[in-house]
Parts: sequence; structure tokens; C-alpha cells
Amino acid sequence: MSANFISGFSRKAFLFVLVLDTFLVCSSPQCLAKDKLNVVTTTTNLASIAEAVGGDHVNVSAISTGREDPHSIAAKPSYMLKAKKADLWIRIGLELEIGYEGLILEGSRNARIHVGSPGHLDVSEGIAPLEVPTGKVSRTMGDVHPLGNPHYWLDPSNGTIIARNICRRLKQLDPEHAGDYDRNLAAFLLNLDNAMFGAKLVEAVGGEKLWKMQSDGTLDGFLKDQTLSLDGWLAKLKPFEHAKIVTYHRSWPYFARRFHLDIVAELEPKPGIPPGPAHILEVINTMKSDKAGLILMEPFYNRADADAVAEKTGAKVVVAATSVNGQEGADSYIAMIDNIVTRLGSALGEVSK
Repeated sequence: MSANFISGFSRKAFLFVLVLDTFLVCSSPQCLAKDKLNVVTTTTNLASIAEAVGGDHVNVSAISTGREDPHSIAAKPSYMLKAKKADLWIRIGLELEIGYEGLILEGSRNARIHVGSPGHLDVSEGIAPLEVPTGKVSRTMGDVHPLGNPHYWLDPSNGTIIARNICRRLKQLDPEHAGDYDRNLAAFLLNLDNAMFGAKLVEAVGGEKLWKMQSDGTLDGFLKDQTLSLDGWLAKLKPFEHAKIVTYHRSWPYFARRFHLDIVAELEPKPGIPPGPAHILEVINTMKSDKAGLILMEPFYNRADADAVAEKTGAKVVVAATSVNGQEGADSYIAMIDNIVTRLGSALGEVSK
């Protein structure tokens, strides 16, 4: 056998091994993952919705865990490293992240996700904010947001706006998979509609029409003329419309408006300010005079003050996570809302007996 033949064979064998090695490496999850968009969100709620809409074409992570106050997340170096690799950064907006977002984005040295870039998405676009201050805002007012209350994700109707905003941006960044993003969005919206109104009613009437009627107050009249019945979250809380409740923080106006609950007081005298004895006494008197039998709060707040008020008034304390993974079972956006509705409905049923 000639030396040239052996040499030629060796070169071919080398090339074959090189190609095979490249194939095996690029078939690994790490290599394939490079084809996906890296999405980093400020909250677990946004991460859950981004995962639902993005599907197989995104890698999603949140800088928070869902178990901390979303106002008070620290700008850790590890978050900057996450942001450095991001193709898309998603925030709640309305200045919820004002204390840490700028530091993280600056520290990431990733121009793709700076404010104003296609890789930076504020999902509050299209949201009608509540509690927008009309006068001058100062720190003496507590943690008041000049652009309005940022806890809008607790209205599941606003969840549809968040999902649509994410879908539009993913299609802009990754037009090749636009059809998949649209299909994932449609599936998420249908699941949300079904959870709110019940699958049979959604199938017969359509989700968009039901949300519109529920918002403008015509849904009850419409249903009276139908053989269809309400189901889902709306049916669970329907018996308790205009129940008077107290909340710890001013997190709940959007949720309360959607489900027609009346918030008569907050345990915090001002947003972000812990309650003192004088304010606690004022809350107790308000609860007694308004016959409010329930205190609603998030898991990351100190429960001692709520328990003290409950002992004086006979009220029930309901602890419900407002973020995905904030409580056991709240492992997706829809599951998180369901967790709130279930806990609240059960407690309201008890106090209304």
C-alpha cells in the first residue's frame, strides 16, 4: 500500500472524525440552545407568561424568585451576568423596578437590552393604570408611584395585554418563528379565558366578548337571557361581590376592581411604611364600622400586625402570593391567580356565614 494512499486515508479519517465531533457537540442542548432567544424578566409572573408565549424558541429566567417584595430586589452581580447574555429584557414598568433595573442594565454592559432598544420591553404599554397621582409626589407620601399603581398584573385581563406585548416583541426579534408565537399566544389566552369564565361559556360566546362585557358591566344582563352559566374564577367570587376587605399593601386595587371587591383600608399607613399603633387602631375601628371580615396580604410581609388586628376584629387573615412560585401550587401565572381566587373565595365563604 502506497504512502500517498495511507496519507490520503488519514486525511479523510481526520475530516470524518472532525465532522462527527462537530455534529455531536452541536446536537447537545447547550449548542442548540444558542438558537433560542435568551429572555430575562424582572418578575416570575413575566417569566411564566414569556415561557408560555415563547415556547420552544426561548430560554427564560427571572432575576427574582417570587418570594420577595418586587419593589425591593437588590441589583446583584449575578443578575448583571444574566442580563449580559439576554436578547430580551422584560419589565413590569410604571417604575416598579426603579430601584434596581438601571443598575443591573448598566452593569450588564449589554447594549441590546438598554431602554429604547428592541431588546428592552416594558409590558405596561396598553395598560390603563390606576391611582395616578394628580399632584406633586414626594417621599413623605411613602412608596407612591408617579405613573400609577404598578400591580396591574393581578387583574387577569391585564395578563392578556402582557402576553400580547411579549408576543409582538418576540416576533420582531425572531420573525422566523412568528407563527409559533401566535399559536402559543392563542393557547395561553384561551386557557386564561377558560379559567376566568369557564370553558363552555368561552366556547359559546368567545373570550374577547366576555372580557368586554364583564368590564363594561353588561355580562350579568347578557347571561340572564341565556341558558349558559358562568364558571371559573368569576363564578367562585361572584357570591362575594362588594365584600369589604382590608389589605396589607396597596397591591390589590386591580384585582379588587376586576372581581368587584371593596378595599376599605390598608394596614400600611402609607405604601411601604410599616403600621404603627395609631394606624392599627384606626384600621380596627374601620373594620368594625364597615363590617370587613378579611385581611388579604402577601407572604413576604410580617403577619404579626395582621394577626393582631384579626384578633381584635374577628377577621380572617388570607395570605396569597402575588408572584409565580411565591407559594406552593402557584407555579404559573394562571395557577397564581387561581391560588388567590381559591384562598380568597374559601375565606369569604367562611366569614359570610
